Amino acid sequence: MKQDMAQVNIRKVAMIGCGFVGSASAFCLMQSGLFSEMVLIDADRARAEGEALDIGHGVPFARQMKIYAGDYDDIVDAAIIIITAGANQKPGETRLDLVNKNVGIFGSIIPEIAKRGCGGILLVVSNPVDILTYTALKLSGFTENRVIGSGTVLDTARLKCALGEHLSVDSKSVHAFIVGEHGDSEIAAFSSANVSGIALSEFCEMRGHFAHDENSRQIAENVKNSAYEIISKKHATYYGIAMAVKRICEVIIRDEKSILPVSSMMHGEYGIEDVVLSMPAVVGKHGVETHVPIPLNEEEQEKLRVSAETLKGILEKAVK
Repeated sequence: MKQDMAQVNIRKVAMIGCGFVGSASAFCLMQSGLFSEMVLIDADRARAEGEALDIGHGVPFARQMKIYAGDYDDIVDAAIIIITAGANQKPGETRLDLVNKNVGIFGSIIPEIAKRGCGGILLVVSNPVDILTYTALKLSGFTENRVIGSGTVLDTARLKCALGEHLSVDSKSVHAFIVGEHGDSEIAAFSSANVSGIALSEFCEMRGHFAHDENSRQIAENVKNSAYEIISKKHATYYGIAMAVKRICEVIIRDEKSILPVSSMMHGEYGIEDVVLSMPAVVGKHGVETHVPIPLNEEEQEKLRVSAETLKGILEKAVK
């Protein structure tokens, strides 16, 4: 029988999975000062112990923190439970190619979390993140606001970085989102993009760029293929996503109510129902508070619906 929800320790985080992404994220969180306790869990207990020791040796250069390898009983009071466990994406493999392997892995992880009555937020980072966030939501019994995928937070950062370089401006002044699937059907929402309130097309012309369609297509394609390029060169991506994980944790722990394009359940927005994908949402200490309906042109809305149908087709085959 499912236990009552435990009281959470706002200063505690749990990391399930200590591969490249999990260990890089744990290292990032150690430096962040957000938490005073972090438990690392991995199917290979020795790996978790080794990462805890290695990262822990850096604590004298950061803020005081207890870092240790543990098991599922140690996650009960964690404010955020981060899941990075799963098979890695190989060169030439799409995120959706990982579906069956990682849905199977989640089939063993999520019930262990569910039966312990955890009261924290579940943050899914493993790929394909939209499918696995849906899987985690269905298997955990958690309310929808408490199950979040890292979604297109990193893709959006890549887009802002690319636009900042293209326009020779600080990327933090660029306001734009990647929406939809974290993967090949993602959409760069250029119609609502702006630079400090100035429409993107207008700002581009201010900076001497007039081939809007051609430049937009190229930038969107480069962003979509960023992970493939990195994987082809170094076989894995982990630093960028680690920073994205840290940012999501910041927003939750500090109750910032920031707007992030995280993966969460859709309920009729843009005609999309019963699928998890990335749309801008207000995120705070209780997880996802509400979606933010950014304006999308007709082409972007249609692409978003296609993205949703792509994910639904995969879900029907993979999630029983």
